Amino acid sequence: MSSKVIRSRPLALGAAVLLTMLMSPYVPTIGIPYALADTASAKAIVDAAKAQGVVGEQGDGFLGLVTGSADSAVAAAVAEINSGRAAVYKDAAAKSGVTPAAAGEAAAKQIFQRVPSGQYYKPVGGAWMRK
Repeated sequence: MSSKVIRSRPLALGAAVLLTMLMSPYVPTIGIPYALADTASAKAIVDAAKAQGVVGEQGDGFLGLVTGSADSAVAAAVAEINSGRAAVYKDAAAKSGVTPAAAGEAAAKQIFQRVPSGQYYKPVGGAWMRK
């Protein structure tokens, strides 16, 4: 019995890594609990800010301030989650042979599909849009 070596393009491998990455406590998921108490607190702050139209999802896979500024608690929560996402994208990139930026953009495409109506997102090179 001969064995075949199947070589996939980085994008195909990236999709598998992306699914794992999306289960990270730093990337929003449905039904998956956040691992750390601080991260759960940051998530709650960011979720409230998203509902208020202060924070949105960006095309690079990171959170951004829709209004350009926010109070210190919101800014700190955004920074904490973005730091975690940066680590996840770096890890995903190393495993899939793409850049961290490409991993972030791939994650953003998945995240954009789950942005609830009324919340904001910003495509790469675009302006903030309300879903």
